[in-house]
This record gives sequence, C-alpha cells and structure tokens, in this order.
Amino acid sequence: MCGIYIHIPFCKKKCSYCDFHFSTSLKWKSELISALISEIKLRKNELKDEVIETIYFGGGTPSILNTSEIKHILKTVYDNFNIVKNPEITLEANPDDLSEEKIIELYNAKINRLSIGIQSFFEDDLLLMNRAHNAEESKKCLEIATKYFGNITIDLIYGVPKMTNKKWLENINMALSFGVSHISSYALTVEPKTALESFIKKGKIESPNENTAHQHFTILVEELTKREFVHYELSNFGKPQYFSKHNTSYWLGKKYLGIGPSAHSYNGTERSWNIANNIKYIKLIESGILPFEVEKLSLNDQYNEYIMTGLRTIWGVSLEKIEQNFGTEFVKYLKKHSEKYVLQQLLNIEDGVLRTTEKGKFLSDGIASDLFKLN
Repeated sequence: MCGIYIHIPFCKKKCSYCDFHFSTSLKWKSELISALISEIKLRKNELKDEVIETIYFGGGTPSILNTSEIKHILKTVYDNFNIVKNPEITLEANPDDLSEEKIIELYNAKINRLSIGIQSFFEDDLLLMNRAHNAEESKKCLEIATKYFGNITIDLIYGVPKMTNKKWLENINMALSFGVSHISSYALTVEPKTALESFIKKGKIESPNENTAHQHFTILVEELTKREFVHYELSNFGKPQYFSKHNTSYWLGKKYLGIGPSAHSYNGTERSWNIANNIKYIKLIESGILPFEVEKLSLNDQYNEYIMTGLRTIWGVSLEKIEQNFGTEFVKYLKKHSEKYVLQQLLNIEDGVLRTTEKGKFLSDGIASDLFKLN
C-alpha cells in the first residue's frame, strides 16, 4: 500500500512561523493546477504495481481551491493509479475557508478526512502567528464540520510566548469539546528566515522557552490520555481507528509519491523532491520535464531514517528488522549507543523493540540523532 501527496502552494497570508513553500499570489493558480494534472499523468508508471491507500492534499492551504478543482485533481489520480475501494482522502483546510456550503461540497467530493489548522483558540496567539482566521471562525467551522465529517484532525501549537499552562489547558479542552477524533500538536519552532525569527531578533516578542514547551507537552499527553487518545507518534494523538493512515505510512517507511512544487517522494531506496518554485515548476511540466532531484539513500541513510521515525512512534525500532535490513553490525552499534539512554530511563528494550519511555518522548528527536550511524 502506498500514498500520494499533492502540494497546493497557495495561502492567503504568510504565517509568522512557516517555512513551507507557498505563494500568497493566486495569479498562476489555474496554470499550477494544470501542471499538477500533467505531473500526475507523467508519473503514473512510478507506482504502477502498487495500490494507493491514501491521498493527501497538503500545502500551503488546499482549502483555497474550489471544489471543482479538487474534484478534477482527484479524478486524474483515480484515472492513472490503482486506488483501494475506500482510501483515506485528507484535505488540509483553514477555518476561514470552511463555510457550511464548502464543507458540504467537500463531503460530496470524496474527501473523507479534514485536517483543520486551528493552532489556537485565542486571538492574541493567532495574531502573533499571523493566521488568516480568528478564534470565532475556528469554533464555528468545527461546529459545522463535525456534523458532516466523522474523521477530523485539528492542529494546535504549544510553547507560544506568554502562553500559560492554564491557557494551554483551555486550548486543549476547547478542542476536545467538539468531539474531534485526532489532534496533531507541535511546539512553536523558530525557523530561519521566517517573520517569527525576525520579530525575536528585533525584540518584538520573546523567544519560545523549551521548559515551557516541555510543560505544555506533558499536559497535552496527560489530558489526551485521560480522554482515551493514543499517543501513537510524537506529535500525533488519535482515538483507536482514527490514526492518520497517510502520515503513518511515512513513519513506517512505505512508498509515497509527491506531486506539486517542493513535494517529496520516496520509493524505499531513493528520495526525490520537486523544485520549490511555482513558475519554474509550471514551465518545466509544460515542457514535459519532471522537475525533481533524486538522492540515492545509502545503507546508513536508510538506517538513520528508520531510527528517527521509529523512535517517534509507538511501534518503536525493531532489532529484528535492523538485523534483516542492515545486518548484525548495525544491531551491535544501536545496542551500544542506546545503553546510556536505557540507563537514564529514556529508552527501553522490550520484546526486541527499542522505544522511548514516557520520560524520553519529548527528547526523541535528539536521542535518535545521537544514535545515527555517520560512517
């Protein structure tokens, strides 16, 4: 089973923390959609022997498209790939795009999972993030969306400057009051060349505090666990049967095809990525040229990627799989370098699987990087 990711590189506004590829100008939107359609057709043979289980519209802001454009893209995917009977089809959306009319249209257009970028239910946080929506729009869209969609995930950001533990808990409880079945939550991160970095350098806002973020993370885990959510990946919490199939395929090392400017693809041994420039992407596709670069993954690269993704999930890192895919030396290396984290109770090994403990979860990325094989 494989997945297809479709990158829609348009947004109404630039969020202060965002470093993804997108444009706030819709001037080339129709040409870009035509190019997406063409790229799907040009790459139809890349997964010709595979069955597609998930289709994911990411961005950018895919909800900026009208429903007929979404339907056109989906029809092209169906016409060119072998799709399972009931695939998971996710569309990322912003609250300000989700009128009741739009929600009904999406429901009738094969979209069966909405990923709504709430981020916070407080106006001051949304202003700091430069989000296009306000808190009232967040609540209103969730009231309507939950009437039509049973599978909804929302994004929340913690570790925001001046966000108290009490305020963060209110955010969580407000999210839960709508009965959503999945929450993705991330610490506010300062990426290079973003507006957030500039604001911090100029002293306009405080830098995010790691200790505060850790406290928020702990509160999040405790509250969602009490509500019977499964913490199945570092930043993802889902009720049973509501894990993201698409994102889980990334973490379990399944193949996926990325369509659109800046989109990434993976076939098990190679990773490729499209050019992150809308106009160049359009021109190259119009010329029949696939605008991507390819990286052949070394054995070390593949091992390191498995360590990074595995330690972020409840499935952990299988020593048997390390043995089968990489050899005995890699197993010895992993055991040796993980010893100190086991002694610190940040990792444990049980039934041949290496996992982070509750204490170690927040630190999983740093632990994983320390277990990488560099030569």
